[in-house]
Amino acid sequence: MLVGLLCLLAAVLLALGFEMFLVMAIPTLLAWLMFFPGIPSIAIAQKLIGGVNTATLLAIPFFVFAADIMARGTIARRLTDLVKTNVGHFPGGLGHTTVMSCMAFGSICGSAPATVAALGRILHPELVKARYSEKFSLGLIASSAECALLIPPSITLIIYGWLTGTSIADLFAAGFVVGVLLGLAFMVQVQIVTWRSGAGSSPRASRQVRLRALRDGLVALGLPIVILGGIYGGVFTATEAAAVAVIYALAVEMAIYRSFGFAELMKVAESSAITVVVIFMLLAVGSLLSYFITLAQVPAFFTQLFVDWKVNWILFLLIVNVIFFIAGMFIDPNSILLVLVPTFYPVALAVGIDPVHFGLVVCLNICIGMITPPFGLDLFVAASTLRRPVEQVIAGIWPFVVTNLIMLMFITYIPAISTTIVRFIR
Repeated sequence: MLVGLLCLLAAVLLALGFEMFLVMAIPTLLAWLMFFPGIPSIAIAQKLIGGVNTATLLAIPFFVFAADIMARGTIARRLTDLVKTNVGHFPGGLGHTTVMSCMAFGSICGSAPATVAALGRILHPELVKARYSEKFSLGLIASSAECALLIPPSITLIIYGWLTGTSIADLFAAGFVVGVLLGLAFMVQVQIVTWRSGAGSSPRASRQVRLRALRDGLVALGLPIVILGGIYGGVFTATEAAAVAVIYALAVEMAIYRSFGFAELMKVAESSAITVVVIFMLLAVGSLLSYFITLAQVPAFFTQLFVDWKVNWILFLLIVNVIFFIAGMFIDPNSILLVLVPTFYPVALAVGIDPVHFGLVVCLNICIGMITPPFGLDLFVAASTLRRPVEQVIAGIWPFVVTNLIMLMFITYIPAISTTIVRFIR
C-alpha cells in the first residue's frame, strides 16, 4: 500500500511539473506522517543530513567544479583540435573526431550535459561542413556525450557506489572498458554512414599543425592520466582524485593556457555551487526515501518474490533493463538511481549478480535515458546549445538508441566485459 501511494502521488506531481526533488520529497514526508508517525522529526532531519554526510560524495562537488572550469576554458577546443588534426583527414574522420573528442572530454569532466554544451558548438559546424546530414550530426553529438557517464570520472558511478557500497575504483575500471566499447560502436556506425554518403573528412593537417595541436592538447590529456594513475597506483583515493582534478584544471586553464582570470573563476564557482546544491538536495531526499523503502521492507519483498518465482539472473536483468529504460524517458538520472537502485540491488545480489556488473548495466541504462524522448536531458541541452528545435535532435537520435540497446544486451549478458578488468587490478 505504501509503495502504491508513493508511486501514484509521485506520478501526479511529475505530471504537474513539480521539481524532481519535490516529486521525491512530498511523497516521502507524507509516508512518514501516515505510516511511520512514531519516528521523531529530529530523526528525519538526521537522516537527511546524514545521508549526504559521507566522504565518498565529496568527489561530486570537486568533479563538477573541475568540469565547469574546463567547459569555460579552452580545453575542449584544444582536445578537439588534437583529435581532428590526427584523424580528421581519414574517411569518416570528422565523425570519429566527434566520438573521440567526447570520450576525451568525458574522461576529464564526467558529465554528459557538460560534454554536449562544451563540444557541441565546436563540432556541429564541422560535421555539417563535412556533408553529414543535420539529423545525423545532432544525434552523433548528443549520443557520443554519453561516454562521459561511463568513462571515469563518472558522477553516475560515484552515486551508484555510494548507494551500494561498491568500490568506486572498481566501478571506474569497468566503466572505462564499457565507455570505450560504446565509443567504438558509435565509430562503426559513423563509418557505415560515411561509406553510404561519402561524407566525413577534412583536409590533411600539416606536420607543424599536428605537432602544435599535440603540444597544446597533451597538457589537457594529462588529467585523466593523473586521476586514474593516482587511483590505481595507490597514491590517492577517488575522492582525493577529485580534489586533484580541480587543482590540475585550475593550473592548466589559469596558469598555462591563461584562458580566464579570477573574476570569471568566481562565476564558474557560482555555477558549480548551484549544480552541486541541486544534486545534493536530491541525494538527501533520496537517502530518506531509501530509508522508508527499507522500513517498508520493499527490497525484501521483491527479493522473496523473485526467489519464489525462481527468476534467474538472465530474466531479472531483462526486467531491470525494461524498467530502467521506461523510467529514463521521464525521470532524471540521479532520481532514477536514488529510487530504483535501493529496490533492485538486494535482489541482484540474491540472484548472484556481481555488484560491478549490475552497476554498469544500470549506468548504461542511465546513458540511454539521457537521449530518449520525451525528457532525455541531453536532447534539450543539445537543442539549447545548438539552437535547433528539440524535435530535430530527437529525429536524429534513434539510430544511436538502437546501437545503445545492442551494446546494452552485450554488457548485460556477457558479465566478463565489465568484470574481467576488475579481477585483474585487484
